[in-house]
Amino acid sequence: MVMATGRDEWVEAAYERFAEHGLAAVRVEPLAAALGTTKGSFYWHFSSRAELIAAVMERWEERETLQAIDVAEASGPPAERLAALFQAVASRARGRQGEATLYVEAVEEGVMAAVERVSQRRIDYIAGLLVELGLDPQEAQRRGVVCLAMVLGLQQLGTGTSGSLTAVRDPELARTALAMALAV
Repeated sequence: MVMATGRDEWVEAAYERFAEHGLAAVRVEPLAAALGTTKGSFYWHFSSRAELIAAVMERWEERETLQAIDVAEASGPPAERLAALFQAVASRARGRQGEATLYVEAVEEGVMAAVERVSQRRIDYIAGLLVELGLDPQEAQRRGVVCLAMVLGLQQLGTGTSGSLTAVRDPELARTALAMALAV
């Protein structure tokens, strides 16, 4: 029995596949099978796989950047917002294996512009908080880059070692990263 499947169901299924395995795993036929529908349903909602991938990138930006910023923004003064941001990112790290490969796949998958936009948004948010805390804007930008690099590096370590490095799973990493970002 073929089920009627809406656009959002396709995007959600593709997002879940991306989150677990990366963009290369987002393929129309396996998604159709998982959704119990046909490729025709896909083409009713999307003109191409690239259009689906663009929708997945929008969802990634919303869930992994904008929602984390929203949590931080509700937290008070700049130091508390920064701590809330780092904690939000650390608490979600386990469900983001797809992001660990995203930066490598970005060119091949045609999503470099989205990756660059989201990365810059993340860096700018962190840098803005650091400026509010009294850092020079250039130094704040550098530290924003380093913070993003730490998160991406930890994702790489977690993915590349199958989680066998216990230090990568340490819940105190967010606190350590925060201390490094604020260090003089």
